Order: sequence, then C-alpha cells, then structure tokens
Amino acid sequence: MQVYSIDGITPVVDPTAFVHPTAVLIGDVIIGPRCYIGPNACLRGDFGRLVIKAGANVQDTCVMHGFPGTDTVVEEDGHIGHGAVLHGCHIGKNALVGMNAVVMDNAKIGEASIVAACAFVKADFDCPPRSLLAGTPAKVMRELSDKEINWKSKGTKEYQNLAVRSLQTMEKVEALTEVEADRKRIEIPDVKPLYEVKQQKD
Repeated sequence: MQVYSIDGITPVVDPTAFVHPTAVLIGDVIIGPRCYIGPNACLRGDFGRLVIKAGANVQDTCVMHGFPGTDTVVEEDGHIGHGAVLHGCHIGKNALVGMNAVVMDNAKIGEASIVAACAFVKADFDCPPRSLLAGTPAKVMRELSDKEINWKSKGTKEYQNLAVRSLQTMEKVEALTEVEADRKRIEIPDVKPLYEVKQQKD
C-alpha cells in the first residue's frame, strides 16, 4: 500500500484489514478490522479525518475526502461500490453506496440503506434507515425489503472474505503468455446480482 503521513499524522490500518498495494492513504485515515480497500482507492486525510469501521469495504477507484474539522465515516459493514466518491459524509451501518455514486458533505445515509449507482446525494441530505435512494439529485424512492437487505449483507460478507483471501493468497506475479488447457475459475456460487435474487421464489 502507498501510505503517507502529513503534518505528523500517519494512517492507521488494522492488521486484519487488506489494503491493495495501489491504494493511497494520506494522513488522518483510520481503517478498522476486516476491512477491504480496493485497487487505486484514494483516501485523502489531508484535511478532515476518514474512518472506515470494522468489516467495511471501499472498492477500486473510490475517493474519500472531507473539509477540515470533519469526519468522513463508513460505519460497520458499510459497502462502497466501484468508483464512488464520499466527501465529508456519514455512511450508516450495513449501508451500500452504489458504483459511481457521489455522497456530499454532512449527508447521512441511514443504516441498511442503498444508494443506487450513479446517484448524487446533496449536502445535508438525511436518509432514513432501510431506504433506497436514487437519482440526481437523489431522493428516497421507497423502503427496502428484507430480501434486498439480506442480499446486501451477503455481498459485504463476501468482501470480508475477500480481505482474508487477499491477505493469504494475493501476490505480485508475471502474467502467463498462454491460457492453460485446464484453467481454473474462481468459484463463489452464492454471489449473484440483485436482479437475479429478486427473480428467485421465496
């Protein structure tokens, strides 16, 4: 990982967290246990504090930043999808921020809520628990079902497993020049997109 102190403040990473070597951590960043920080994520704690609590994930190319004197927080089991931007906001426990969404200053995403991909959450927005937020600017569309929340929780658990898998087996190697005849696949049979889960009968 690429870790930089600034003004004498150094990032903190729990030993059970996985931070990809291409991720950048600067200054006042605190990463808790069992977290996953993906490739090319940028966590810039050079103004405000960034806190990623136990079991949360911040995926590839995400950006976290905030104004001086603020905390940008991802609570326990928070799930931040590819390319999302969090600026001075608070993401509640077990909430999901979708791919390429933006959550602005002092916005609060309630526990077990989902911010849809590409949504823009305005500053000071207060999202109730178990809500689906979508749009630009984002609005509460409806309450989430138990099936949707369970799907989200299972996905986060797989990222916690990915942190373990990455710590145990990821290594930098040279690429092969040919595909092996018996090339293995990565098998994770329980991970499915939400639209497939919704099609399944209870």
